[in-house]
Amino acid sequence: MRLKNVPGSKEYIAASDFVIHDETEKKGKIGEYFKKDQPLRIEIGMGKGQFIYETASRNPDINYIGIEKYSSVLLRAIQKMEEKPLDNLIFIRMDAEEITDVFMDGEVDRIYLNFSDPWPKDRHAKRRLESRQFLERYSKILKDGGLIEFKTDNNDLFDFALEEVEAAGWKMLECTRDLHSDARLCEGNIMTEYEAKFSAAGNPINKYIIQKP
Repeated sequence: MRLKNVPGSKEYIAASDFVIHDETEKKGKIGEYFKKDQPLRIEIGMGKGQFIYETASRNPDINYIGIEKYSSVLLRAIQKMEEKPLDNLIFIRMDAEEITDVFMDGEVDRIYLNFSDPWPKDRHAKRRLESRQFLERYSKILKDGGLIEFKTDNNDLFDFALEEVEAAGWKMLECTRDLHSDARLCEGNIMTEYEAKFSAAGNPINKYIIQKP
């Protein structure tokens, strides 16, 4: 996915109080960025932040961190926070491969993966956020019994993700090939920008919820 560069976005992000800077130096100190000591949940690859912002606004008793490596889209999330700040949400600009350098073992309650880059070429499989390599990273930072929620409209990516769950030994709690037709799983569902676009085009949304082994 090619993203349009926004001139000045990196400088804007560097000056923002809604972003954790020098994140690898803050390992073990993440809680200092929130007013309350609460469970911590993160979204990896949050895009413009629609999902994580709305989720945080509905759940003030949980702390959230939105992670995004592209400055041009992180900029939009910051601008949303500037309009109406939330005490329980902050952002990090980083690559997900560094996740264990930022979070302590067992520090995270839940991870959201929404419409991740599918990296369609086989040689790039380990770059997919749902790969067994990333599941191993997530296992370190998730607490015992911690969850991952994953949504995508890409059937090939979902097929791959299901195989990786089994190979990594995680527990499948929920799985659907058509989220919006499943009244139980769709209850309280918060859509991302991509989800709204794809579902409006008639694309079924896949979702799983898995638990750390």
